[in-house]
Amino acid sequence: MNSVQTRSAERALSGGTWLIVCGAMLYSILTVTPLMAKHTASQWAWTAPILPLVVDAAVVIVVKLDDVLARLGGHGGRWPIVLRWMTGLMTWALNIADSALKKDLVGVAVHSVAPLLLIVTAETSLAYRRAIAAAVAALEADRRAERAQREQEARERSERARADAREEREHAAQLVREQREHEALLAHEQTEREERRRREEREERERAEAAEREIRERREREREHREHERERLEHQARQRAEAEQRERSERAAREQREREERLTRERDALLGRGPAQGKLEEAEARQVVAAAYEVALSVRQAVELCGWSVGWVSSRYAEQRDPSNSGAELAIVSQ
Repeated sequence: MNSVQTRSAERALSGGTWLIVCGAMLYSILTVTPLMAKHTASQWAWTAPILPLVVDAAVVIVVKLDDVLARLGGHGGRWPIVLRWMTGLMTWALNIADSALKKDLVGVAVHSVAPLLLIVTAETSLAYRRAIAAAVAALEADRRAERAQREQEARERSERARADAREEREHAAQLVREQREHEALLAHEQTEREERRRREEREERERAEAAEREIRERREREREHREHERERLEHQARQRAEAEQRERSERAAREQREREERLTRERDALLGRGPAQGKLEEAEARQVVAAAYEVALSVRQAVELCGWSVGWVSSRYAEQRDPSNSGAELAIVSQ
């Protein structure tokens, strides 16, 4: 049986069950309402249908919940069983009560049909639903097992395909490795030949470079020897020039010292004569003033030494401080 047939059977069972439940409820309401109206106060007669409706509602709840639990594969325990039988017996008692009070056995039998059918249908539909649920579960288990088997077979086929593909790849890789090894061997031989040729060319080039380098080194040594000889001659000439320069410098320094000593002696002689007895000659007076200026004598002291006026000596001191103001030079320097 497939899932379509199973769902069709469930729909038929559910439709038949609810048809019986609805018919039994309608029959029960029509049967029980007059009885409840007789046994209810006249002002409350309108409440007569409430009791059969309540009992039938309990029947509907039991049937519906049993349907749901059966679909889910669950079991509500003993209380649903008690409620199912209690509602069924209540419905049966209410339906036969009027005939039983009248001692009408035919009426009791006739009014027992719908409640008993409802009770048996509820139990039978529950058993059917549980059996269908078990069958569906077994069918699902078989389908899962079949699906798992197909998946396993598919995995095995996939594994075999992968293994075959792996073997093919390994074989192709082996062929590629062998081809590469052969090409590498050829390339290695070619490389060795080229390396040997390059080595021979390099050795030839190195020999030529060595010969050329030796020639350059010999020329360089000769050039360095000439350069060294030239530098030696220049150094000797420079030493001679420096010696001559030092000699000239020493001679000039010696002459300068002698001139300074002579000038110092002359200045000391001019200054050592003391105050002049009269007005000296201008040339001599200029010499005395220049000597006095050099030893930082005052203007008055210079006047006493030369015999000239203070203004004239001051003018000569000004000329000594700024020689550009006068074209005359000191006689002590010109000698």
